[in-house]
Amino acid sequence: MAVQISPSILAADFARLADEAAAVESAADWLHVDVMDSHFVPNLTIGLPVVESLLKATALPIDCHLMIDDPDRDAPAYAEAGARSVTIHAEAASAPVRTLRAIRAAGARAGLGVNPATPVEPFADLLPELDMLLLMTVDPGFGGQHFLDIVLPKIRRARALLAASGLGEIWLQVDGGVSEETIERCAEAGADVFVAGSAVYGATDPALAARNLREQAERATARAGWRTA
Repeated sequence: MAVQISPSILAADFARLADEAAAVESAADWLHVDVMDSHFVPNLTIGLPVVESLLKATALPIDCHLMIDDPDRDAPAYAEAGARSVTIHAEAASAPVRTLRAIRAAGARAGLGVNPATPVEPFADLLPELDMLLLMTVDPGFGGQHFLDIVLPKIRRARALLAASGLGEIWLQVDGGVSEETIERCAEAGADVFVAGSAVYGATDPALAARNLREQAERATARAGWRTA
């Protein structure tokens, strides 16, 4: 599995989202969009209309991360609109199997996110329904937070769980505090998809920052013990 970089527009200039997306098109694999409803998390960001507009404005595939109270109701609409990846939170979903299948049926990759305090092992039975497992490395709700080192052992356990599942390629994404100081530790632990907000959009040259993060993650992945290919 190749390293993938997904810059988060949570750290971008919301008045210039199309330009901010264009700034990383040459260096990123995805554009990460955090949808927050001020209920599941305290912050309120954007919703489906903005995602629909972004889909028309960028060539990057959109990676929607839904931090909302009722993903069972709302998640399929993001996939139907054209988002290529839609992630719901385990803590919020009442019918995760049905919702994950609906996301896939609409043509998107289905992801399941878990917060730092949520163990990953109870969701092992859901792995056949997933294309990606997202581990939050900060408590969700706001950008610019400091990376939580306590999640590193969970990344290792998640990588081992995926390897033991025999299900083939399920991506392992990390989100929160990913930067030049932390991305190598995440890669060594087993992550292969990296969401970076402030580390990309807080830089003078966002595309260069994304490329540098990729290079760091690739180096760390190449020397990591979990890597099998």
